[in-house]
Amino acid sequence: MRVISPEEHRDYLATLPSASFLQTPGWAKVKSEWRSEHLAWVDGSGRPVGAALVLYRKLPKLNRYLAYLPEGPVIDWSTDRLGDWLDPLVRHLKGEGAFAVRIGPPVVTRRWSAAQIKEGIADAGVSRLGQVPPLDRSAAGARVVAQLHELGWRHQAPDSGFAAGQPQFVYQVPLVQADGVSTGSTTPATEESLLKGMNQLWRRNIKKADKAGVEVSVGTVDDLKAFHDLYVHTAERDGFTPRPLSYFEVMYDALNADEPDRLKVWLARHQGDLVASTISVRVGEHSWYSYGASSTEKRDVRGSNAVQWAMIRDALAAGATVYDLRGITETLDADDPHVGLIQFKVGTGGEAVEYAGEWDLPINRVLYRAFQMYLARR
Repeated sequence: MRVISPEEHRDYLATLPSASFLQTPGWAKVKSEWRSEHLAWVDGSGRPVGAALVLYRKLPKLNRYLAYLPEGPVIDWSTDRLGDWLDPLVRHLKGEGAFAVRIGPPVVTRRWSAAQIKEGIADAGVSRLGQVPPLDRSAAGARVVAQLHELGWRHQAPDSGFAAGQPQFVYQVPLVQADGVSTGSTTPATEESLLKGMNQLWRRNIKKADKAGVEVSVGTVDDLKAFHDLYVHTAERDGFTPRPLSYFEVMYDALNADEPDRLKVWLARHQGDLVASTISVRVGEHSWYSYGASSTEKRDVRGSNAVQWAMIRDALAAGATVYDLRGITETLDADDPHVGLIQFKVGTGGEAVEYAGEWDLPINRVLYRAFQMYLARR
């Protein structure tokens, strides 16, 4: 392993189909309150074969750190010798003062179809996604989980809500379609096939927004203030704590410095009124819906559906293979307030995806236990 510059890190990621935007050099600038480091695994000729953005969170009053690799590292997760990758990483981080390491393998373990989720919500005997037999179980994902257990890593299971770290369960719309079981090849989806995959309500709302004259456009950094005003309004209505405008300004500049148009701010207007606004991020073949806001007034013109459809079409045109609506909770309980979010996303006709989740490796067990207690009190 060796330390690399942000520019070397950026150039290596550009050779890959994709990587999480949380593992890009720009994300280090977004999380400026954490000490950051860019690392690479290199082969015998010094050529990078893997990379990591490490964020160091300092313990109060001590010169020791939690080393956090959100949705990373970017390595060959298909290997059956995972220790060959993780052991040198841990040795390096220990030398930097880490008392524990937290990783988030970007490896899928299970998938569920939209139809399965709808059936689960309708079934009074089902309260969690894990109670529904999955459409697909990933052998590669199971292999990663087994190896992490063997290597002494500890899975950080999310609670019934959203975990403190990155979501283990997300909702995605595949932007490719299989050519056939035997070939395993795929072709890009079409706008027609994506619309056909949505439920009737989504298709009707997209048409309703168009008929009402909702106009969706891509803004500039100057439009972040309008997005943020609507975002604060959404936070007050829905009961969550909003991030400050400065956070989004840094995020816009930092991610777009890595690659132009990596982050876009979207605005849906009706007769001049901003009715919905979102932020999307794309790294190669993976596009994410990152933040969203909507007006309480004029909800009947369906600006939220219109802006989502615009982002999906933009991702498809850019060659993305997946449109990621990010986190969902595992709940399928019809009485749980979180279930409305999954119902909105299920309408896109995509699939629920479970990742391997976040894993900790304690290096100093005493400090790690104290850190766990500190987080529990917070």
